[in-house]
Amino acid sequence: MNMRDIAKLAGVSSATVSNVINGSNVVRPETAERVRKVIEETRFVPNGSAATLKYGRSSSYGLIIPDITNPFFPEFIRSFEGILVNNNQDMFLATTDLHVSRMQQTIRRMLIRQVDGVALLAAEIETEPIEALIHHRVPLVTMDRRVVGQGLSDVMIDYLIGMREAIQHLHGLGHRRIAYIGGSSGLTISDHRINAFHQAMNDSGLEVRPEYIRSGNYRISGGESCMEELFGLTERPTAIMCTNDLTAIGALRVIRRHNLAVPEDYSVVGFDDIEMSDIIQPPLTTVRLSRQDLAREFYVALSDFGKDPHVTGREYRVATSLVQRASTGPARSN
Repeated sequence: MNMRDIAKLAGVSSATVSNVINGSNVVRPETAERVRKVIEETRFVPNGSAATLKYGRSSSYGLIIPDITNPFFPEFIRSFEGILVNNNQDMFLATTDLHVSRMQQTIRRMLIRQVDGVALLAAEIETEPIEALIHHRVPLVTMDRRVVGQGLSDVMIDYLIGMREAIQHLHGLGHRRIAYIGGSSGLTISDHRINAFHQAMNDSGLEVRPEYIRSGNYRISGGESCMEELFGLTERPTAIMCTNDLTAIGALRVIRRHNLAVPEDYSVVGFDDIEMSDIIQPPLTTVRLSRQDLAREFYVALSDFGKDPHVTGREYRVATSLVQRASTGPARSN
């Protein structure tokens, strides 16, 4: 499949196909859309791009994130781009908006942009896009997928360190009834975080009560709905461990709506330590996942492939740690 084939299928000239690929505005929108549809359906990568991917370097990396509205990811972008700028490299950013169907289209855009590698922070991963990158000799680094292979590395988050510190902190404050509001079910990152919670509770000799386990959506709305569910229990928890800071903020809002106080009535712990965690009232106790450390490991992982993108990748690791603030206090006596 070459540019002439695409032109024939789209009923246009090769020059028109070239203009569409290069983003020229001289092509009528309806014609450009027809060409793009053929390119997508045939999974065509321009020969010039393929040659560059195979023989040269573009000095740019692709970055794919799931949700630009979550402050965690803009904070990561700032750190990652800063590293690239210091190394005279560029970044091509894309977001999936939590839609699996957008992944293939995003990967194709990365290939056409001739990136030297792709950092993938989205949890919704299909095998086919990964195979497309490997086929075109573009190394991929994922977050917490915990799978490595030819042209594929992974940055693994050690949730247990920080989660264990958080549960020990709550235990030391007298909390025994500790609930957990998790992330969207079915995602590997959600599994890793709740598994760390279970392990940390077990290490502290605390019971994990099924009615205290809830699944949110990594957003404030999920924290709100799950906290309302916990308020419906006959025996409520005294502390809430949340899968991320946005979830914790949602829980805080519901507690206030019930005219209760944090930490006097409930202790709340977040995860990630986004910048607003120290601004809200009360400042949020949370488990820190450093975006600077995460960005550095992603860059190192991509750089380690060097000029041999078919080399077998490896696992990199980022630790977590507890940051104690004012949203946790002694358990109430009742």
